[in-house]
Amino acid sequence: MTGGGGAELGTARCALEDEAEEAEFKLASSLTDPSPTVDREASIAGRGASGFGEVATETEGDMAAKGAGSSAAADAGSTASDTERSDDGKDKEAKKIQTTTTTQTLHGGRSVVQLERDLRVDLGFRGMPMTEEQRRQFSPGPRTTMFRIPEFKWSPMHQRLLTDLLFALETDVHVWRSHSTKSVMDFVNSNENIIFVHNTIHLISQMVDNIIIACGGILPLLSAATSPSSTKTELESVEATQGMSAETANTFLSRLMAMVDVLVFASSLNFSEIEAEKNMSSGGLMRQCLRLVCCVAVRNCLECRQRQRDRGCKASILNSKSQDSLQNIASASKTAIENLPSNLSPIKDPDRLLQDVDINRLRAVVFRDVDDSKQAQFLALAVVYFISVLMVSKYRDILEPQRETARAMSQSGRSIRQEINSPTSTDNPVAFPDSGGMLKEIPTPVEELHLEASLPHTDSGIGEEQVSGVLNGAELDGPPSSMGRIPTPPGAMSELLCTLSSEVKRSQESLLSEPASSSGISRVEVLKPASSISSISQSKGINVKEILKSLVAAPMEGAEAGPEPLPYPDPAIKREAHAMLPMQFHSFDRSVVVPVKKPPPGSLAVNTVGSGSREGLAAGSTPNIFAAASATPKSMINTTGPTEAASSSTNSSTSSSFVNGATSKNLPAVQTVAPMPEDTMENMSITTKLERALEKVAPLLREIFVDFAPFLSRTLLGSHGQELLIEGLVCMKSSTSVVELVMLLCSQEWQNSIQKNAGLAFIELINEGRLLCHAMKDHIVRVANEAEFILNRQRAEDVHKHAEFESNCAQYAADRKDEEKMCDHLIGAAKHRDHVTANQLKQKILNILTNKHGAWGALAQSQLHDFWRLDYWEDDLRRRRRFVRNAFGSTHLDITCKSLEDYGSEEDEGVKAKKGFRSQAVVSQNQETELMLEGDDDAVSLLQEKEIDNLAAHFRPRVIISRGPVVLSTPAQLVAPVIVARGTLSITTTEIYFEVDEDDTAFKRIDSKVLAYSEGLHGKWMFSEIRAVFSRRYLLQNTAMEVFMANRTSVMFNFPDQATVKKVVYSLPRVGVGTSYGLPQARRISLATPRQLFKSSNMTQRWQRREISNFEYLMFLNTIAGRTYNDLNQYPVFPWVLTNYESEELDLTLPGNFRDLSKPIGALNPKRAVFYADRYETWEEEQMPPCHYNSHYSTSTSTLYWLVRIEPFTTFFLNANGNKFDHPDRTFSSIARSWRNCQRDTSDVKELIPEFYYLPEMFVNSNGYHLGERQDGTAVCDVELPPWAKKPEDFVRISRMALESEFVSCQLHQWIDLIFGYKQRGPEAVRALNVFHYVTYEGSVNLDSIADPLLREAMEAQIQGFGQTPSQLLIEPHPPRSSAMHLCFLPQSPLMFKDQMQQDVIMVLKFPSNSPVTHVAANTLPHLAIPAAVTVTCSRLFAVNRWHNTVGLRGAPGYSLEQAHHLPIEMDSLIANNSGVNKRQITDLVDQSIQINSHCFVVTADNRYILVCGFWDKSFRVYSSETGKLTQIVFGHWDVVTCLARSESYIGGDCYIVSGSRDATLLLWYWSGRHHIIGDNPNNSDYPAPRAVLTGHDHEVVCVSVCAELGLVISGAREGPCLVHTITGDLLRALEGTELCALPRLISVSSEGHCIIYYERGHFCNFSINGKLLAQMDLNDSTRAILLSSDGQNLVTGGDNGVVEVWQACDFKQLYIYPGCDAGIRAMDLSHDQRTLITGMASGSIVAFNIDFNRWHYEHQNRY
Repeated sequence: MTGGGGAELGTARCALEDEAEEAEFKLASSLTDPSPTVDREASIAGRGASGFGEVATETEGDMAAKGAGSSAAADAGSTASDTERSDDGKDKEAKKIQTTTTTQTLHGGRSVVQLERDLRVDLGFRGMPMTEEQRRQFSPGPRTTMFRIPEFKWSPMHQRLLTDLLFALETDVHVWRSHSTKSVMDFVNSNENIIFVHNTIHLISQMVDNIIIACGGILPLLSAATSPSSTKTELESVEATQGMSAETANTFLSRLMAMVDVLVFASSLNFSEIEAEKNMSSGGLMRQCLRLVCCVAVRNCLECRQRQRDRGCKASILNSKSQDSLQNIASASKTAIENLPSNLSPIKDPDRLLQDVDINRLRAVVFRDVDDSKQAQFLALAVVYFISVLMVSKYRDILEPQRETARAMSQSGRSIRQEINSPTSTDNPVAFPDSGGMLKEIPTPVEELHLEASLPHTDSGIGEEQVSGVLNGAELDGPPSSMGRIPTPPGAMSELLCTLSSEVKRSQESLLSEPASSSGISRVEVLKPASSISSISQSKGINVKEILKSLVAAPMEGAEAGPEPLPYPDPAIKREAHAMLPMQFHSFDRSVVVPVKKPPPGSLAVNTVGSGSREGLAAGSTPNIFAAASATPKSMINTTGPTEAASSSTNSSTSSSFVNGATSKNLPAVQTVAPMPEDTMENMSITTKLERALEKVAPLLREIFVDFAPFLSRTLLGSHGQELLIEGLVCMKSSTSVVELVMLLCSQEWQNSIQKNAGLAFIELINEGRLLCHAMKDHIVRVANEAEFILNRQRAEDVHKHAEFESNCAQYAADRKDEEKMCDHLIGAAKHRDHVTANQLKQKILNILTNKHGAWGALAQSQLHDFWRLDYWEDDLRRRRRFVRNAFGSTHLDITCKSLEDYGSEEDEGVKAKKGFRSQAVVSQNQETELMLEGDDDAVSLLQEKEIDNLAAHFRPRVIISRGPVVLSTPAQLVAPVIVARGTLSITTTEIYFEVDEDDTAFKRIDSKVLAYSEGLHGKWMFSEIRAVFSRRYLLQNTAMEVFMANRTSVMFNFPDQATVKKVVYSLPRVGVGTSYGLPQARRISLATPRQLFKSSNMTQRWQRREISNFEYLMFLNTIAGRTYNDLNQYPVFPWVLTNYESEELDLTLPGNFRDLSKPIGALNPKRAVFYADRYETWEEEQMPPCHYNSHYSTSTSTLYWLVRIEPFTTFFLNANGNKFDHPDRTFSSIARSWRNCQRDTSDVKELIPEFYYLPEMFVNSNGYHLGERQDGTAVCDVELPPWAKKPEDFVRISRMALESEFVSCQLHQWIDLIFGYKQRGPEAVRALNVFHYVTYEGSVNLDSIADPLLREAMEAQIQGFGQTPSQLLIEPHPPRSSAMHLCFLPQSPLMFKDQMQQDVIMVLKFPSNSPVTHVAANTLPHLAIPAAVTVTCSRLFAVNRWHNTVGLRGAPGYSLEQAHHLPIEMDSLIANNSGVNKRQITDLVDQSIQINSHCFVVTADNRYILVCGFWDKSFRVYSSETGKLTQIVFGHWDVVTCLARSESYIGGDCYIVSGSRDATLLLWYWSGRHHIIGDNPNNSDYPAPRAVLTGHDHEVVCVSVCAELGLVISGAREGPCLVHTITGDLLRALEGTELCALPRLISVSSEGHCIIYYERGHFCNFSINGKLLAQMDLNDSTRAILLSSDGQNLVTGGDNGVVEVWQACDFKQLYIYPGCDAGIRAMDLSHDQRTLITGMASGSIVAFNIDFNRWHYEHQNRY
């Protein structure tokens, strides 16, 4: 057994490797200990185990189950706690294996850092290749269960770690040895090292049993050692299991043994403290030490026998065995013995039964804690059994030498090799069929393998590789049931062992009471003297302590020389040390407290290291160092070999020769007892052989018999209960003969008694070790599996993260792609917008240059035909009245009319037209369901500002999104009158963009002529321009939105769903639905339903109080109910109000001329009403609910029917009608005829559109279309008007008068009930004959629920064909309008004019200055800070005359006659007192050539600033009316500014200012009411830029008027016609009249569209805003001031003759002449309530006239 180890010991590298393995296992082994510290360390080490090597499956099921006993119970707590910790710590702790686990308890010689360094160095020294099995361990493959329990295996990494750990411990102990003054025992017993010693002992205790099993196990080894002949079968079970070679296991065993020698046998510690601290059973440590000693002793016995067997066949065996040295323990030991000096082997005398060192250890185990009587008695009993078995076996061997020799070859060559090395016999029970040994079939308990592996094979030369093979030996796997299958051996000893083995099973279930109670054995304070210590002296007077010391003595002492007597430490200290170990394990099976395999003190150290003990590390790693002489410290420090120190003083020197890999010649020679020559031994007599073999063992047995006589005598009883020991004592006293003692033991009584009693103790000892080993392995495996589970989980997380990363990458790439696509889209959109803008600018420039008033035009030049189209500009009442030039205009001469054959049945006409008209829209809707909302995460939102700016730089600065990234981008449809264009709506923080998808097939099919009239296809709208946002319906779905802009146009979008509408609204400015309806400007208002808007608005109350007109109220209802100009299917609806279209004169006082508004248009004719009622009652179609009418009162077809004569509706009509005009008989050609059709035709129930009440151009075929001839031969051209209307303007004016009449006011709420109210649907609708086709109602169709695209398209076409009913605004009757009689104080009511009015002239106010008053501005609104009439004289002295609201009807709110001043105007105090005239005088010089008149001044709406023109420096200036100081000078003209005008002001005081100049141009400026400057940038007030430059005049501009509501500027030059410009600078037209209309001087424009111009020589003209001359007249008076009433119906004039006259504006009919004044009138203005006229007189005074335009109202005239 000394062969292979020598080679290993000689190599420092191998030593380091094995230290690493050993250290790793120690870490793992510590897991068995359930103490808190160890638990933590255990979980870490277990994880390390799973990480570094395989953990083999424990297949020894029965043994694990039946032998679970105490150790399994103890392990349970440990496992649980470790499992919890392993989950918490996960693999983080695994990284700290080498450090964290040790820091808690390592306080010994070396620092943690040093240990880490050693471990790292060694780990780097040799990288173990990963096996396939290890790879599988890492594989995240499928798992059937969460934790599988694989077989426990020692991986190379485990062994390497363990080697490092032991090396570190041994290094520390070596430091102690090399101390010059102190002995090792001094260090061991020092208080400074107590923690180190404790932890190292704990570590060893955790390791011992496992290593014993790895070495083969005590029982198999004992069986082999005691068998008559060592056959192959006998040693088969002593195999290398658990992955550790036999040599490695033996090396570890030897090193542990050497540790135990120093730390346990040489220390005076009381282990009870350690046992308590580490949660071990009481006395477990010493029991572990006994197992270790037994294992080492048995291995030495085997080695002795091997040497004896090898004597006869040395040559033949040598070669083969040396080759197998790494696999065969037997051959390894043989070759080692032969190749190494004899002093390296613990075998000093191969003929001896036990070597001196083993005897000393056995003695030390028994007598160390002899005061702990029960523990000592148990140990003594086990030792008695052990020695007895060996002695009897030796006796048998001596008696039968031939048999022994005969089998020597086969046994040594095969059996031992297999016993120790076979790594595969993991499934076979341990069986020894040979009848020679009692232990043959007893499966060696786990603990035995540990102890056996701990044999000090440093000297025997067994290498670590072989030891590791033993450590993984088969003994783990032999089922306990095999214990009972031992064939009865022939010898008496075989019987003994047979009986013993049969007790194993029983002992596993009911463990010995003696061990259980041994923990309670009282301590004896005085150690009993050893009877005989052969290796030291035969004297019995030597103290046990000396025996202990002999085990650790310096190697320089001779083999026979004993250590100097060392007084035993104070008994009190010893007691104290013992008190540390009271903890016990509880068995699983029962409550019997089983002394935990008390790890031999050495093994305690192993465990402690596993748990992190630094001290244990140092003590256990250099067993060779123990043996080194103190004189040779150099050779010890760097010990790298896994060599174990000899276990006794005699052998310790031999191991030291391999410190540093040195040979024995490096150290002083050690005196040893040489073995007797072989021939001498063979020639001895049997007696002599017995004496020779047993001379050292027998005294120990006698000593135990004597010292434990009382206990043994009670225990060893004969078959009849007699005390056998007395007989033995007598024998021993009478003779010292060994033969007699052997004979005594061979007697049947003794054998039976020892088998029955001592054998049970021994089996209990073995079982405890086995259970401890099992528990430790199970625990390691369990923790390792938990670690594996954690690692797998982390691996799965890594896989998941990797997949997530890849997904994110893909998503990022896709986002980037979308982003690039969006960038391209935005760039393309910007290009389109630029193109459109450039075209518009080009067209504008061309118009300016080429029209006959332009630079390239000639007065005589006039196109054959100017084409016009209705502009999209809306006024405050949402009227579209302005016509602009139409670049795409045409007479459509190529268009024919339909023939009657082109129509189907009359009933289907409407449907067909609708379907045809909206065909494009239908197609464009096909994929509506597929629209996906990209939302806030749209790719464009990832664009950075710089990137966008860079992209835009190539095309146009700020063209894309220059003010921030896209906030929202979504698919959308632009809804224009006849097209629905799919595209993308993008919203930034400041702008809205829409880009049509020009690749869309539906878009490509749209006629280019239609597209020409469609704005916004590549649109961009600034947030600052948004004035209102409404939620809208499209195709009856609440998915649309309409945005109203500052330029008085609107744009409508449809979205995929309602949620998108909400997102879009919340991305837009918070403007609500504007400021007109008395609703807060909030987004929730924009998202409110029509009914909510109706209820929240104040418009109904205002209408009831007659603050707003019927027209304005109906327009409000249409707007909030979803009616829009952008969808012809939802065009605003207005009622027919007149029924008389036949008579020459129309009397609006006759009720018969008015329609009954309580009935729908279809029920006005009683006969037709009966027809509709019958249709409803007799409805037969089951597929749809019944209705009265198949057609609707408002469809796109009817809208185009009315508007066919004006562009762009002509083009829209042709597009919808197959590019043909209607048949002449079906064309809108006569108002009377259309009314008749609505009364008679069962398929015609059309109501009107708002244009009937304000747009006379719709009745005129101004573009000259050929609309065909009717059947009666009359050509269809202009619409035939009723006889009472001489021209379209008359018809519109009279219709509007009728709409506002009292008859209509009293009934209008009933018509509202029908269209918008409670009669719209439900039972009331049925009663009122007001039920239409079901698809016209909101909520009747859910398009999203129609999955089939064809069905959906058909349904959309149906909705478009049948029309759409407005949203229902109220479900109760609408309140009626209040009676005019009850509102007598309201100026709006024409009925309230009274004859008993005050006098015409209210007051005259004379200023101190006699300078003519050339400008009067009456800004008298009560909410102003200073309501005043501001006057300016010709000398530029102004006055702010306070206004008092004293004039008016009595009782009217806001008027008080009780105020101090009963006169409305109070003169400016600074002027009246003549005290502050300097604050009222504008001193800056004006140009001398300027004639100061009313046009030279403008007063802002709040009376705070006065603008003055005419200065020589070509500027106009702004002065403060409070201080007279100059606040701004505005330059822009090339000549003197001659006139100024201000538009009406809106909320905030903003307005337009127009300046006209001698340079023949006008500049349009913006006045900021907030900053009180020209221009909207206060930082640039010195150089404001005009909004537009208006050109076309040839001479000095002398008069100008601007109307913001109409967006028009009308100006007159000194010569030439007046020109009409838009406020964007486009020249619309010239207002050309007769030759007299050439010298304009005064202009007044009303928001109602009247433009009154006064020319020189008293000529007046009234033009419509579209340039039509409506009326003219001549006056003799030289007129200086003209004024239109707010409704545009009345004109007030005043001139040099001092007479104020009132005229009817439409026809210049004179209405009233005021009394003349004594001076000429130079200026005039009306108060805000239109009740006071203030004139400025040439005499320097002002006169206030009473005026009430209602007195000239027709309803007042007729007094009905």
